Amino acid sequence: MPDPQVTYDDVVTARGLLADVALRTPLLHSHVLSDLLGGPVHLKCENLQRSGSFKVRGAYVRIAGLTARERARGVVAASAGNHAQGVALGSGLVGAASTVYMPEGAPLPKVAATRSYGADVVFAGHTVDVALARAKEHAERTGAVFIHPFDHPDVIAGQGTIGLEILEQLPEVGTIVMSLGGGGLAAGVALAVKSLRPGVRIVGVQAERAAAYPASLAAGEPVSVRLASTMADGIAVGRPGELPFELIHYLVDSVVTVTESEISRALVLCLERAKQVVEPAGVAGVAAILAHPHVFEPPVVAVLSGGNIDPLLLSKVLRHGLSAAGRYLTLRVPLPDRPGAMAALLTKLAELGANVFDIVHERLGMHLGEVEVQLQLETKGPAHSDEVLAALRKDGYKLMLG
Repeated sequence: MPDPQVTYDDVVTARGLLADVALRTPLLHSHVLSDLLGGPVHLKCENLQRSGSFKVRGAYVRIAGLTARERARGVVAASAGNHAQGVALGSGLVGAASTVYMPEGAPLPKVAATRSYGADVVFAGHTVDVALARAKEHAERTGAVFIHPFDHPDVIAGQGTIGLEILEQLPEVGTIVMSLGGGGLAAGVALAVKSLRPGVRIVGVQAERAAAYPASLAAGEPVSVRLASTMADGIAVGRPGELPFELIHYLVDSVVTVTESEISRALVLCLERAKQVVEPAGVAGVAAILAHPHVFEPPVVAVLSGGNIDPLLLSKVLRHGLSAAGRYLTLRVPLPDRPGAMAALLTKLAELGANVFDIVHERLGMHLGEVEVQLQLETKGPAHSDEVLAALRKDGYKLMLG
C-alpha cells in the first residue's frame, strides 16, 4: 500500500484527544447471532456513544486540531444527522461556532439534537452529496473551516479508535463488520486493527439501494452512483471519499450489500433480542450477518454505529421488519355480501390464533353480491402464517396475498 496520509500513530494520538470526550462503549454478547453463526458474536454499541453515534470521535479530533484563528472563523459541515451532531457537540466543546447543512427531510430528532448542541442548521437539497456541495460553498464564502464527514485524516483517525477498543475488549476477534457509507469508519477501524492484527477480517456493509463501493472497487477508483431511496439514510453516499477509498481498497477484506427487508429485520432483532435501539444505517452489520452468515469467521464483532432514529420511522421500520420476519400476514379475501360472512371469517381466524391488526371492508369495484376484506394479521412466525393460509384455503376461501 502507498504511504497513507493517516497512520496507526495518528489513531493512537486521536485516542488521547478523545480520552475525556468519547465514551468507551460496551461490547455485548449476542446469543441469537452466536447461535446462527455457530460461534461468538458481539455488538459494539456505538449507538450508546455521546451524540448517539460514532461520529463524535472523528469530528472532535478534527476540530480539536484547529488553530485558535481557525476556531474563531467557525466550522461548517454537511450531514444527514449523525456527523451533524458530532460536529455540533465537538465545536461546542472547543468554543467554536458551527453551521451544518442537512438534506431536506432529515430525521427531525437529528435536526433537533444538532440545534440543541448549538449549531445553526441549514437545509439543502435531498441528498448528503448536495448538502456537502453547499457546505463547501459556505466555507469558501465565509472562511469557516469545512469539517468533512469522512474524507480527512483526523476524522479517519478518530473513527479508528473504535478498532483499538475492540481489540482490547475482545483480543481473539476474528471478523469485524460495520456499516459503510463514505468510508471513514471502515477505513479507520481497518487501519487500527490491521496494524496490530493483520489476520482479522474487516467487512464493510452497504445498503443495496445506495452502494457506491462495489462499483468503485471494481473500477479501482471512487466512482459516483445513482442513489435510490433507502431507510439507511446515514450511509447513503453516492461517491466514496478519496482517502477512505485508498485504505479500504487495501485493508478491507470484503464489501457486501443488504436489502431494505434485511435492514428492518436486523433492527427488530436488535430491539427485541439485544434491547438496543439502533437506526437503520447503524444496524447494517447485523443485517449482513443475518443475510450472509457464511462470510463471517467468529468470533465476530458487529459495530452498531448509531442509534438516532425518529420514533415515527422506528414504528414504520418495526412493522416492515416484523413483516419480513413473517410476523405479519397481509391478505385480501373475497366474501359473499350477506350477514355473517365476515363474522365467520373472523371467528375462523380467532380459532387459528391469528390476531387482526387492521381490516378494511371494500364494496367498490367488486362483483355484484360480493365484497372484499383486506386484512393485516399478527402471527407467531412463518410456520404459523402457512398454517393460517392452509386452513383458510381448506375452508374454501380464495386468498390474495400482499
